[in-house]
Amino acid sequence: MGIFDILKPSQKNDTVTDLADHLLTITDVIAPSAVQIGPRSISIGGVNARVFYAVAYPRYLTDGWLQPVTNLERELDISIFIHPVNTADMLKKFQKKVAEVQSQIHMKADKGEVRDPQLEAAYQNLEDLRDKLQQSEERLFDVGFYISVYGQDEAALNKAENEIKGLLDSRLIYIKPGYFQQEPGMKSIVPVAQDELLVHSKFNSSPLSSFFPFTSFDLTSDNGILYGINRHNSSLVLFDRFSLTNYNSVTFATSGAGKSYALKLEILRSLMFGTEVIVLDPEREYEYLAEATGGRFFNISLSSDHHINPFDLPAPQEDENPQDILRSHVVELIGLFRLMLGGLAPEEETIIDLAIHETYALKDISGDTDFSNQEPPLLSDFEMVLAGMDGSASLITRLQKYTSGTWSGFMNKATNVDINQKFVVFSLRDMEDELKTIAMYIVTNFIWSAVRRRLTKRLLVIDEAWWMMKSEDTASFLFSLAKRGRKYYLGIATITQDVDDFLRSPYGVPMITNSSIQLLMKQSPTAIDNIQRTFNLTDEEKFLLLESGVGEGIFFAGLKHVAIKIIASYTEDQIITSDPSQLLQIKRARAELRAARP
Repeated sequence: MGIFDILKPSQKNDTVTDLADHLLTITDVIAPSAVQIGPRSISIGGVNARVFYAVAYPRYLTDGWLQPVTNLERELDISIFIHPVNTADMLKKFQKKVAEVQSQIHMKADKGEVRDPQLEAAYQNLEDLRDKLQQSEERLFDVGFYISVYGQDEAALNKAENEIKGLLDSRLIYIKPGYFQQEPGMKSIVPVAQDELLVHSKFNSSPLSSFFPFTSFDLTSDNGILYGINRHNSSLVLFDRFSLTNYNSVTFATSGAGKSYALKLEILRSLMFGTEVIVLDPEREYEYLAEATGGRFFNISLSSDHHINPFDLPAPQEDENPQDILRSHVVELIGLFRLMLGGLAPEEETIIDLAIHETYALKDISGDTDFSNQEPPLLSDFEMVLAGMDGSASLITRLQKYTSGTWSGFMNKATNVDINQKFVVFSLRDMEDELKTIAMYIVTNFIWSAVRRRLTKRLLVIDEAWWMMKSEDTASFLFSLAKRGRKYYLGIATITQDVDDFLRSPYGVPMITNSSIQLLMKQSPTAIDNIQRTFNLTDEEKFLLLESGVGEGIFFAGLKHVAIKIIASYTEDQIITSDPSQLLQIKRARAELRAARP
């Protein structure tokens, strides 16, 4: 039995009325705890605000003049009230005003005074506007433009006022705070569509269109390749990485988010514009793409027929000193041996340095001779030289597994790899994990030597770049490529799913800052905070990356960035897909096609 069941009818009515009087309304819920109104500011629930209104505008307003204000990194509200004006009434006033201005011009002419250009320009503008109003090409409006800023105290409000006034004054737009009008000003700011300030300026349709406050960046240039669709406005994200200050890019995404798919699409489209592409492929994902485009595919493993000799030297160019080439390569070899031998003590590093020079001297290679046609030494030659040096016993023991042991099949033979092709893929899937970082270092060094021999537009794609960021020597070498590649028309595209490992390296953030293009796709909750700090993302952009679907993310190019959707045609998709189910279907179709051939 409820409370209403034991009351008389008259008591029921009285009780309902009393209860209704005490029910909370939506106004009670959203109302601030207190409001304090001052002459130049208003405090609402402990937050200070100041409302401004525009009092003067320049003769001409450019598109996007409001954009610097809306893009300010501070909290503010803007209200724009547009009140249509009756055209018939305004035409009568225009007729009178035109007659007044025309009369002033005639009076000056009758008195023989020098003509007034400003008066004549005003007359011409009035005539033009009157004609457009009569022909319904334009309409007139009373426009109120109000801004409110917020701060913890008067000093914060004054700072915000100076910042906004500085932006608008430079565009000849002048604002004033609403003295003793802060309450109607705040009522005009809140989104209830009530204009209580009533401070208006007259605008016709054309300049009024420049008030449109919503702008979005376009990344569409006159040349380049299609990266995807701008999710804000469905425009094309068309860009040329070789038009930026450097040609490097980084791509971060979780597994299965479409990062390799996006880079394959860029590779396919870049090849159509004459760019040579070289890929370090840790999972053999690019083999079919190389086959479909007529490229070369090298499988790098201990049992592979493809070999790279780390002692190969790049041929000196006309503007290069052979001594500098040899010295630089010796430094890179010391880094390689530090990686291969599990670190080097200072004494061991000195022995390695001397042994490398002695090994090259065996083949008559020195900085004073032309070594471009000399046969380079092998790792076994280096071991032989090392055996004749004091204090090298430990080094030889650790080196033997690469010269005569299990791991000798890859790097102790002459180079038989030719990358003079439009598209080249080095697959490292079958290389042992312990050797994968070493192999990536050797292959990348070999590619760098080849790049320096011939100047042409190239793109080097390093998939799963976190392998190279694990070691300081390989990370340092990769960073030097990113810095020096522009001189040789080389762009470095790094892809990784292990964001934390990449950023943990001392060269992780410098790699990002030396990359003009960054592509962020779907991120895991464990890595998103690190990504947000590194790329200075807003909370909205953070949640966009958490909720992105396959092929979606944020594309940064220079100072601009947009939300992007990667798209491909059906033919492109069949070539670049990494979806296992699609790959199985493609393999079955190819097998059936071969079986059907006579």
